[in-house]
Amino acid sequence: MKTKSLVIAALSVTALTFAQKKEIKSAEKTVESGSFVQAQTEISGLEGMMSQMDEKEKEYYYFIKGRAFLGGEDNKKSEDLLKAMEAFTKVNEFNDGSKYGQEATQYKQQAMNAVISSAVDDQNAEKYSDAATKLYKLYTLTQKDTSYLYFAASNAVNAQDFPTALDYYSQLKSLGYTGVETKFTAKNKDNGQVESFNSKQQRDLFVKSGTHEDPQTEVTESRAGEIAKNIALIYVQEGENDKAISAIDDALAENPDDDALLRSAADVYLKMDMTTEYEAAMNKVIAKDPNNPGLYFNLGVGAAKADDMEKAMGYYEKALEIDPDYSAANLNIAALMLGKDKDIIEQMNTLGNSKADNAKYNELKKQRLALYGEAVPYLEKAIAGEESNIEAVRTLYNIHVQLGNTTEADKYKAKLDALESK
Repeated sequence: MKTKSLVIAALSVTALTFAQKKEIKSAEKTVESGSFVQAQTEISGLEGMMSQMDEKEKEYYYFIKGRAFLGGEDNKKSEDLLKAMEAFTKVNEFNDGSKYGQEATQYKQQAMNAVISSAVDDQNAEKYSDAATKLYKLYTLTQKDTSYLYFAASNAVNAQDFPTALDYYSQLKSLGYTGVETKFTAKNKDNGQVESFNSKQQRDLFVKSGTHEDPQTEVTESRAGEIAKNIALIYVQEGENDKAISAIDDALAENPDDDALLRSAADVYLKMDMTTEYEAAMNKVIAKDPNNPGLYFNLGVGAAKADDMEKAMGYYEKALEIDPDYSAANLNIAALMLGKDKDIIEQMNTLGNSKADNAKYNELKKQRLALYGEAVPYLEKAIAGEESNIEAVRTLYNIHVQLGNTTEADKYKAKLDALESK
């Protein structure tokens, strides 16, 4: 009797296994018919039987589940597509994916491409939180590609979800992510487009075959500095200044000569009104790129923010030594000059009607008009580019009115009217 019971039990398990295969097969036929929602219901109903499936059945189950949620080529439901990716990822965990693994990998890539497209659409529509969620989920399913985590963090920042962004950036920092990539490109002779290749060998093969030319190798800039800066700025945003400084200091301790990181540190120091630290970081950057006028301009902005106008003027003038046409530097020099006008007006307003006061008034008026005349060349340079600064044009108009230059005043009034009508 005991032996008979064991035989009956074995027969029961065999019958159950057969029924499971039959149920999965039925769901597969439903997928093939294009009834994906029904297939999802059918395959999901088998989850409670997973413990009774063997390795081959589990591989089969997850493959069909993935196809059910992948749906047709027009499926844009990211929630379903992510479920499909999860299922296809698990295919290779059972039976070594020996039967369905290769197909599952191809289907997973198809689902991934659709989710990426959906995340890009969200980003373009300024649905940053949705984009961040999708990209982070992609990262959890494809952890070898940490760029998804980086872009998830960027979208979380845009969504002003700073706790989530900080979490993602902290993960990137722990992983040692830099985003540095080597790109291999060559120009397609037929259409003139520059195309990227997976490897140098592949690129060189196309060049050798004669279909491509002008092979180039490009190493992308590190994102480590940006990540450290954003971590610090989030701490600043949250009012945790000590953590902000610590984050930057830790990053600089590891990479003291990293140009991008030094620039990021300078941004944080400026944000926190740490003028001395800001200048020290910027001077290190300038030592590596001494002919960059923008660096001196930024130092000028920092000095002006610290109310050191003399130092700010020196930095702006240094920028103009390198590039006399640097619009922003010309504009800020003019602004510093015209800033002295306030003091002159205040002095004029304190004067009485005595002969001495009238003489002083006329002297101050001459100084004021001379100041306007000195600012004019800088303002003219500031608006010489393709896009004129409307406030600079308005200032030039007002100055020429004060100076009595009717022709010039009319010219800038016409320019001002044209800009305001846009």
